[in-house]
Amino acid sequence: MKGSLFAFLGGAFITLQGVANTRISQDIGTWQTASITQFTGFLVSLLVVMFVRDKNWKKLKNVKPLYLTSGAFAAIIIFSNVASIEYVGVTLSISVLLIAQLSLTFLIDGKGWFGIPKQKMRLPQFVGIAMMIVGVAILQF
Repeated sequence: MKGSLFAFLGGAFITLQGVANTRISQDIGTWQTASITQFTGFLVSLLVVMFVRDKNWKKLKNVKPLYLTSGAFAAIIIFSNVASIEYVGVTLSISVLLIAQLSLTFLIDGKGWFGIPKQKMRLPQFVGIAMMIVGVAILQF
């Protein structure tokens, strides 16, 4: 239940962030917006870490260097999300975003990438993705 709640909150905040960033980018530009978003996210995260006083910083050296680059993806995510919302609107943007996320997670789960245990993808999962794609196509009309 807790995981589902966090997933719901994450999805809601991705949408709110996308809409807010799109509005900000109209005034200052998309890459500037991505910079500000990254910076404010860093500040909030740092405040939470300081408040919680989690001492796991020492384990940072155990993380593969490749994985430490994942924060750079956020700049691309923000830019893509803002540009998409400007061109096609919030509903279609988030719908396609979800399909892209699920499609990539199918590959990650099916191949066991990033040390994730392999999951067998079955017909119901593929039908679910197909239904989402059809739903997005219907949204465009």
